[in-house]
Amino acid sequence: MFKFTLLKTDCDTAARRGTFETPHGEIQTPIFMPVGTAGALKAMTPQQVHETGAQIVLSNTYHLHLQPGEGLVKKHGGLHNFMNWDKPILTDSGGFQVFSLPNKKITEEGVYFKNELTGKEIFLGPKEAMQIENDLGADIIMAFDECIPYPATHNYSKKSIKKTLRWAEQCLKHHAREDQALFGIVQGSIYEDLRRECALALREMNFPGYAIGGVSVGEGLELLKKVVDYTAPFLPEDKPRYLMGVGLPEDILESVERGMDMFDCVIPTRYARSASLFTRRGRIRLTNKNFRRDMYPVDPSCDCYTCKNFTRAYLHHLFRANEVLSATLSAIHNVRFYLKMMEDVRTAIDAGDFVRFKREFLAEYLSGG
Repeated sequence: MFKFTLLKTDCDTAARRGTFETPHGEIQTPIFMPVGTAGALKAMTPQQVHETGAQIVLSNTYHLHLQPGEGLVKKHGGLHNFMNWDKPILTDSGGFQVFSLPNKKITEEGVYFKNELTGKEIFLGPKEAMQIENDLGADIIMAFDECIPYPATHNYSKKSIKKTLRWAEQCLKHHAREDQALFGIVQGSIYEDLRRECALALREMNFPGYAIGGVSVGEGLELLKKVVDYTAPFLPEDKPRYLMGVGLPEDILESVERGMDMFDCVIPTRYARSASLFTRRGRIRLTNKNFRRDMYPVDPSCDCYTCKNFTRAYLHHLFRANEVLSATLSAIHNVRFYLKMMEDVRTAIDAGDFVRFKREFLAEYLSGG
């Protein structure tokens, strides 16, 4: 039901090409997963998401648990039917969101926190997270872990990974569906010995996939690269590797080079809503007055619906007029930009040309905008 096939490894780097078979289709890796937090990509219909070339989307366990509740999703036959998406879905465990909340209480068994909508106290632990994710019915689900803040001391981080490993074992025990692949999450902050310890312990549990967590909490690109450098080599070569929450193009390319396969982030749609659009020559802000009479598409090299049909001047007008369509057209473009970048990454790895592709892409992308 789930099968990862490693097709090729780049001869000069750790970049990998693979396929991951799931009940709702095959995923070509490396891949970027657009985020639909509450069961929808903001400002986009499922058809529009399909047309960008998305192979898999991500939804958020914590937010779906609060609203509408996993019970209602289960009555619809699961998240695929609920949101009318027939390709793979990944749900995280809610750990990142819960540990980002103020006034939560972390215990050895799980976390107590207040419902943002009702104020009622909620407990979430490994057993509860598995029940929610099993009811939601995504193809790939994540173990419940403690997301370590940055900065954190070595002593705190060491205690934390012990908890994450114990919770991972409980997630395996309570995971009840064979049609869902449960991924383990490596934590350990910026400490090489702790990342290694956590990764090796999770390997022994034999998850069908592995994620590196706690790398988008403010540590910056240089520390991100170091963490991936000394974590990825301890992950199984024959399992998919997911770098959680990493989403700037330069971050993704650096992480592909270090052997990561899957990425997600809210950046494409979030930036779109604030008129910040990605192009091969960097980001542009379409509310800038320079675009008021600009008759070019957002990116002349882009094949998305927005670039084929509209000008920068039109999108500038939509943002100035506060039209909802501005967010939709911009989100379509940004999501397509990311997915086209990943298509080009896969082509480059297939051709044994990843190093040249990365160098030329970043030289152009970081040159202006």
